[in-house]
Amino acid sequence: MKFNWGTGITIGIILFMAFILQYVIRVQVDSSYDNELVTEDYYQAESLIDSKYEKKQNANNLSVKLLIKNVADGVVIEFPSDFDFTKITGEIFLYRPSNEKLDQTLPLKLTSNSLLIPKAELVNGRWDVSVDWTYDGISYLSSESFNLN
Repeated sequence: MKFNWGTGITIGIILFMAFILQYVIRVQVDSSYDNELVTEDYYQAESLIDSKYEKKQNANNLSVKLLIKNVADGVVIEFPSDFDFTKITGEIFLYRPSNEKLDQTLPLKLTSNSLLIPKAELVNGRWDVSVDWTYDGISYLSSESFNLN
């Protein structure tokens, strides 16, 4: 068999395809590669995008906005002081982008206009906190991202 340019290019293409194919197979088979979706119900969550937008607009239109702060003791969520905390209902969603097993959903149980989530209940790293709450029939959505040390 005579080795020429055509044979060399064909062998090169076949080796390159085998190289790429072994990476694809490794990622699909190896459990150390995490290739899961951000949320399990991705398409259902997308269908609620308009209502989320309206809730965010309602939160942005407030004269005194909800504050989510990272403090030494944990995470403090301060609701507007001109709202009666007994009429506030909703839930807090703590999302950990790196590990879905650490995600938490907490119901709002207020005894004042501020709520502390203790640092002991959270692992160090990046957190996305979303507060979906209702006051006097109007729904609001506020969110904040931060690194907990």
